[in-house]
Amino acid sequence: MKIRTKRDSRISKHQYFLKLAKIVATRATCPRREVGCVIINEAGHIKATGYNGVPSGYPHCTDHPCGGHKSGTGNNLESCMATHAEANALLQCDDVMDVDIIYLTVSPCINCAKLIGNTSCKMVIYSEEYINKDGINMLKKLGIITKYERIINREESQ
Repeated sequence: MKIRTKRDSRISKHQYFLKLAKIVATRATCPRREVGCVIINEAGHIKATGYNGVPSGYPHCTDHPCGGHKSGTGNNLESCMATHAEANALLQCDDVMDVDIIYLTVSPCINCAKLIGNTSCKMVIYSEEYINKDGINMLKKLGIITKYERIINREESQ
């Protein structure tokens, strides 16, 4: 039997930031889907976090549902009042040219991919695929590395 050392039991950097994104997503105020985003720089420091929800001062959809609250994923987006997690995180970021990796609970839509494309982001790592692949396809065309990585529970890694 192999004895586990502290080093062996340490989760990877990608798992760490994906799990943080999942925690950030729990703050979402959109009943359609909880999405979280963590942006880090080259030094591995968190620059910003974001989750999907309505603009500041607007009634939360969890309290007063908007016109898109019952629509399926990727449908009726024009009726949804939520700002996406990626957009909210980029709005919090003090310098979008200091973005290295973006961690997401769900791969980006085309609109968020456009925003990401206007930063210095080199890689997007996500733990669930969005139904529409246009965002991922755009990032690939822009030369931004995209990677799916399932969030691993601690019990699974042992």
